[in-house]
Amino acid sequence: MISVTIAHNEQGEQTQEIQHVQCCIAGCGPAGAMLGFLLARQGIEVLMLEKHEDFLRDFRGDTIHPSTLQFLDELGLVDQLLQLPHTRAPHLQIRTSRELLISVDFSRLKTRWPYLVFLPQWDFLTFLTEQARQFPSFHLVMQAEAQEIIEEGERVCGVRYKTSDGWHSVYAPLTVAADGRSSQLRAQAKLLPLEMSPPMDVLWFQLSRDQTDPEETFFSISAGHIIGLINRGDYWQIAYAIPKGTAQQTPESDLERFKQTIQHLVPWLSRHLDEIQTWEQLKLLIVQANRLHRWYRPGLLCIGDAAHAMSPIGGVGINLAIQDAVVAANALIEPLKSGRLRTFHLAAIQRERMWPTRITQLMQSMVQQSLARPALGSANVVPRLPLLARLILRLPGIRDLPARLICLGVRPVHVKALS
Repeated sequence: MISVTIAHNEQGEQTQEIQHVQCCIAGCGPAGAMLGFLLARQGIEVLMLEKHEDFLRDFRGDTIHPSTLQFLDELGLVDQLLQLPHTRAPHLQIRTSRELLISVDFSRLKTRWPYLVFLPQWDFLTFLTEQARQFPSFHLVMQAEAQEIIEEGERVCGVRYKTSDGWHSVYAPLTVAADGRSSQLRAQAKLLPLEMSPPMDVLWFQLSRDQTDPEETFFSISAGHIIGLINRGDYWQIAYAIPKGTAQQTPESDLERFKQTIQHLVPWLSRHLDEIQTWEQLKLLIVQANRLHRWYRPGLLCIGDAAHAMSPIGGVGINLAIQDAVVAANALIEPLKSGRLRTFHLAAIQRERMWPTRITQLMQSMVQQSLARPALGSANVVPRLPLLARLILRLPGIRDLPARLICLGVRPVHVKALS
């Protein structure tokens, strides 16, 4: 149970309820939910704070990778998860108007799940939190926004959070900022990210899908345009890339021209385009790519997007965030149980996760510079991979490397067994 103390003023009047837990996690996205579950299953008292009233958000990352399925298999949960409605992509293609540029075949990977799973993120988070609630040490508070860190000297010893009934304080040996790429706790702790420069933002929208449509998930790159179609069963989730910072330059009157552009790029979508009636049906994703130089302070750890915002290329952001959570849980279980958590434990988590983050961001940057930036920068240039890269990717020992990096990540990670 959460330990509670009551604060009083000099007149003896109650001023606030102060909670005490072993770990407070701000943000119930994939990283926060996985970490909360893993700690709670080891009996560690966890308070999870989620600022929204539910998990329903449009166009959140919905990709579940084989590495995540491996974690859930180690927890005995993968079969339950895969009973939820989802779609699978055994391969991914990137095309131009002239050729098949890249074909990423996941079916050759040595895994039980040689495919990407597309599952609404709200279903995934609901599944994880329902599993976590089976442990009495897991506590989830919705509509609770962590806004201020509580400090004692250089140490973070908790947070103040706001709910509909006012302000609350929670004290914990460890506070985890899993509150996304606009993390308030990260800013409060004065941990500043190194910003990168992705060349694009993305307009997301949905169109219905019928039986005469193709099956595959694919991306098409042409002079001036990048579009991706993700098969979600009865609808297409569509990403249309635009040059960075140009979203506000598209007036309302250009909606028909936008639809004509989509029809030109993917002609068979024409029978669905009447479904787009207003710009409000399109959601803008402001693409960020950054990472913290330091992920921690005494008593505070950043994971997931709070530590490293990823480009949407490869859909690997969720993969990295969940791996962060697993590595963090493995490192934190014993020191939290024994009450001996020290800053070097947090530093060790960053050391293990920093180089996979850097390598992944480097690979994303290479794709952006060689394909996305030329495509969006000119209406006359059809981008191509450099000849050397095309030759290397045909080698039997190398051709599956993109599939491995997307599906399994840079380094294998496994869930620590119950002790």
